[in-house]
Amino acid sequence: MGRTRPTVARYGSAPWVGHMSSGYRVGAVKSFDQALPVSDWTVQIGTRGPREVPIGSVSAPWHGTPAGPLSHAGICPLCLQKCPSSIRKKIMATEFKDIFLETIPVLQWAQHAREDEYQRLRRYTGAHGWKEVSWDVLKASLSLLNTSANGFLFDTHIQGPGAPAPCIRCAVVGNGGILNGSRMGRTIDAHDYVFRVNGAITAGFEKDVGNRTSFYVFSTNTMMNSMNSYAAEGFQHPPQTPETRYVFLPDHDRDYLLLWAAVTHQRVDRGRDKGAWPQKYFGQDLLAEKFKMLHPDFVRYLRNRFLWANILATPWWALYRPSTGAVMLLAAIHTCDEVSAFGFLTPDYQAYSDHYFDRTRKRVQFFTNHDLKKEMKLWQRLQRSGLLSLYTGKEGT
Repeated sequence: MGRTRPTVARYGSAPWVGHMSSGYRVGAVKSFDQALPVSDWTVQIGTRGPREVPIGSVSAPWHGTPAGPLSHAGICPLCLQKCPSSIRKKIMATEFKDIFLETIPVLQWAQHAREDEYQRLRRYTGAHGWKEVSWDVLKASLSLLNTSANGFLFDTHIQGPGAPAPCIRCAVVGNGGILNGSRMGRTIDAHDYVFRVNGAITAGFEKDVGNRTSFYVFSTNTMMNSMNSYAAEGFQHPPQTPETRYVFLPDHDRDYLLLWAAVTHQRVDRGRDKGAWPQKYFGQDLLAEKFKMLHPDFVRYLRNRFLWANILATPWWALYRPSTGAVMLLAAIHTCDEVSAFGFLTPDYQAYSDHYFDRTRKRVQFFTNHDLKKEMKLWQRLQRSGLLSLYTGKEGT
């Protein structure tokens, strides 16, 4: 992979680097109950003013921007349509055919640092938009993601020697206690890519969870919380290997500030994490190619179409988003050809500790801002549809 250093951009003066993706068209908003077909490339632009409207069962449009050409969806363009068992080929025969958008932009990068996009997305809160991020911070940060590696999840498939494998096989590893004693480590590491999240502890648990980390998925908040909560169990920082890419799930301006600091090799210069050294979290090899950032349209699409929750019809709707692990798994399903999930919630979750690395048994915790039981039911449906291989702790799974 190339090691060209990106141009350093500063707040307030950074030019955006990249180009507009082709294939954008404007159309009318459709209600949540009117699911868009996979072939619909219409841009769903919100029309309700600068504030995001809480979602209900009959008023929840998917506000987003499908990416046009498939290569802009974060998928390796050389790998498309080569795998006979690809999820993208199977899905049209499943219950998910009417809600799956093959052209959804999974990643955001320099080409998205446009003022018109900012005006569109600033109405949406948290991980679903840019409401908490100033235009100057957004432009300076996203403009640094200006290499082809930032626009594709599997950049090593594009730039590596030789032809890519026919099928991209991904292991997506949660932190559930079901993995303790599983001896799934070698199976996990045998995949083409391995995704991990939050307190991704591997040292001492290699036989159960493997050792490789291709993608570490996090928000700055979940990463910091994991470092604080699981320090005693050995989580001092995210995995730091030559293979590892860091995938932000941005839900606040602190994610964009940390990204800017990492790529420019400077301390975070403002906000809650002011003074923090990115090297502490990501190691010394801080090139732009090491970083990727999930697109808020993608996260909002996952919430509205796959993981709509009852809390969205209450005054506390803004608290909710899919869990970081759920976003990670669904990102893999939208980009990999074959996906195996390990360490995710199963119906017999009460038989296991909360995490595989727990030193004493702990009950699984549920929180208001995520609906883990709804996510668990989604994993069951995806497995029944043949789109996901879910480890259940039973022989043969």
